[in-house]
Amino acid sequence: MDGRAGAPAKGLGCEYATWGVAAHSPFLHYGNGKWNQIGAGMPTLDWIGKQAVVNHHREVPYRLVHCDSDLSAGDPDAGNLLVQGDNLEALRALLPYYAGKVKCIYIDPPYNTGNEGWVYNDNVNSPEIKAWLGNVVGKEAEDLSRHDKWLCMMYPRLRLLREFLRDDGVMFASIDANEVAHFEVLLRETFSNFEIISIPIVNNMKGRNDRDYIATCHEYLVLVARHNFVSHGIPLSQKQLKEFKYTDEQGYLFASRDLRKRGGADTRDERPQLWFPIYKSPESDELSLEAQEGWIEIYPMKKDGTEGAWRWGKSRVAKYLSTLIPSYAKANEKWNVSYRVYLDSEREDELFDDDPEDFTEDYDDESGEAIERTTKPKSFWWGPELSTDNAGKELKSIFDGKKPFEYPKSVSLIQKILSMTGGKDDLIMDSFAGSGTTGHAVLDLNNQDGGSRRFILVEMDQAISEEVTAERMRRVINGFDKNGNAATPVEGLGSGFRFCRLGVPLFDEFGDVAREVTFPDLAAHIFFSETGVPIPHRAQSDFLGVFQDRAVYLLFDAAHAETPREAAGNVLTPDRLDALPPVPEAFDGTRVIYAEGCTVSAARLKRAGAVFKQIPYQIDGV
Repeated sequence: MDGRAGAPAKGLGCEYATWGVAAHSPFLHYGNGKWNQIGAGMPTLDWIGKQAVVNHHREVPYRLVHCDSDLSAGDPDAGNLLVQGDNLEALRALLPYYAGKVKCIYIDPPYNTGNEGWVYNDNVNSPEIKAWLGNVVGKEAEDLSRHDKWLCMMYPRLRLLREFLRDDGVMFASIDANEVAHFEVLLRETFSNFEIISIPIVNNMKGRNDRDYIATCHEYLVLVARHNFVSHGIPLSQKQLKEFKYTDEQGYLFASRDLRKRGGADTRDERPQLWFPIYKSPESDELSLEAQEGWIEIYPMKKDGTEGAWRWGKSRVAKYLSTLIPSYAKANEKWNVSYRVYLDSEREDELFDDDPEDFTEDYDDESGEAIERTTKPKSFWWGPELSTDNAGKELKSIFDGKKPFEYPKSVSLIQKILSMTGGKDDLIMDSFAGSGTTGHAVLDLNNQDGGSRRFILVEMDQAISEEVTAERMRRVINGFDKNGNAATPVEGLGSGFRFCRLGVPLFDEFGDVAREVTFPDLAAHIFFSETGVPIPHRAQSDFLGVFQDRAVYLLFDAAHAETPREAAGNVLTPDRLDALPPVPEAFDGTRVIYAEGCTVSAARLKRAGAVFKQIPYQIDGV
């Protein structure tokens, strides 16, 4: 790649995109376990159409969100949403409700391979994207390369996605070599002051036969996080889990670890109090700290014959002697002693007490690192559970042995990502939902650990959203027959989701309520923006409903929008306040009343436990 400012990017198949260097921000490079500042500038990327989309995310209108109960499933109040529509418009519509609330975003955007044969088109020449580019970029869009189009499509969506993240939020994106170079630089512009790490993932061990000389077997997972992000680790691999091959009397799995101390201060000279013999019966695995005739004396000897040290002091060994395991090493013809490390940390806590005076941390035999039930994420991921082939089999098992979506992601991949974020009640977002793997992974992980994570999925294609994404969610929630075989039923995961569509823009170019917006439309938006949950039923009166400590009212007449008139009923007067429909008897919160105007004094509103909000200025999202 030519590093000169303004020079075309070479070897990336991009005729128009160019590289430049911005002087306003340092470039951070990740290496040696830390972020390093390189030079005074940060690489930037320019392309045809960029100026038209730089601020476009602010120009996208807020749209109404309509819930479709026929396509929803399970518990409607589980807090999960599947929104069908252009993800740019959907993100803008959801922003007033979820800005700054999302812990983890995962996206799997089109890879821009030029392949137009997929069910979910991965080429930016799809009709939806072409129409969007024509409206936003204008006639210039006709001359764009597919890379320019992809960048135009991604830029405003990334700008909006950033606004959803919590302060400790993180985003992951799957991408391949077609756009990864562009994508990383694009992220540095849209997610400035974030760390960006690209992790290769082997997702096809056989390799795809799509290159002349090298069979591609990997893609990338790009991690975007603030510098204070702390990974909570990822689940143990199948190989690591196999180490927990022993079972105790209660049926709990454990692995054995050498009781001899490894790492720093592990010799007799350094830790003399940890040098003592443990005796083993010649006829059984019984152990003792008391010398007995004929019993085998075991000391913590190193392989080179150096006198070592035990991990535990004498009093701790005595306390848990019955849990220790003797073993004979033929290689050096010596006896060793091991202790138990349980897969279930709660079982370990139940059996073993922390003794601050006589307890040393458990360390891995080989690496010297602390024993964990999760493992630190590596800079390279691979494993059969992450493969596209495995993901395809998962999807086929749900859809009666048929695969309705090409190249889905695996549930295991998303669950590894979610394990890194740590929280059991996090909000997860996926704005390129596709087959719905993210939603499936959230539900399955909640089922495993009792969590209450929620998801927001957005899928542009109507057919896919209804026939694949929503249908998959419905089946995994309610249960299904694996591969369509009634003899192998799979129990449902429970929970539920609401299927939503985007309606007309709520506000016109002047910020006023659009003429097309009806009372039920505005009521739905106001209730959603005020409470964060959909309106419980289609509004037919001033009283919209109650959620937690708020009762929401709307005084609005579409025929007299923007014109406060008591006769039209869109002004809160003292008489109207007294005549409002009553709240439920047990309600003990605040009445929030939206109207075009108000003639009630602040003191009287306070006595009535009411708050007035003016239309349209105090509606979230204007």
